Amino acid sequence: GVVKVPPHQLNKKGVQDHLENHSSGSRPVGLPRSVSAQSRTYLYRLALGPDKSQFPLSESDFCWNLCTSQLDVESMREAAAMLVGTHDFSSFRAVNSDLPFKNPVKTMDLICVQPGSSFTSSHFHRHIPFWELTFRSRSFLYKQVRRMVGALVAVGRGRLSVLDLRKVLEARDSTAFPQGLAAPAHGLFLTNVEYRDTDLQLPKTSEDQNT
Repeated sequence: GVVKVPPHQLNKKGVQDHLENHSSGSRPVGLPRSVSAQSRTYLYRLALGPDKSQFPLSESDFCWNLCTSQLDVESMREAAAMLVGTHDFSSFRAVNSDLPFKNPVKTMDLICVQPGSSFTSSHFHRHIPFWELTFRSRSFLYKQVRRMVGALVAVGRGRLSVLDLRKVLEARDSTAFPQGLAAPAHGLFLTNVEYRDTDLQLPKTSEDQNT
């Protein structure tokens, strides 16, 4: 069973509320607490556009505009491949009240960097390159995706090397993550949540059983 919403149809406020508050335990209304998602997929949108004064207003709240035309995508992909698999992601979680209760070991099934496009009018904004970072895992730590995005962008800008990023990961300490490096929230979208088909089936009522 899949709960899936195309990114261009997402409601921004609802998505942001969900991402900030429920990224590790969201479920459709009515599902019992014992039911958990089998995987979640997040999409983060980047734009290599001009400065804010010249960037389209229709896109400004739905991506992170890096205000540059230079990004080393191949180095970003090398760094992303390093993060795929099972690791202790303590360095990539922000401190919150759940910190002592969440297992920092997560398995990243997919992290990819690929060309994207404008949500509003691809032919009008085709001079602005868009990139999409996709992350899939069963669950994520608090603000983990935004920290991973920020780190990958830092690699793409030459501010971190792949080796630097490996050292951050291996530190297993949230204080090892460079301050101010996390990506802003407005480029992040939840695009897919998968459940077992049996978990999405409503229990039969007594009326159903008598028919």
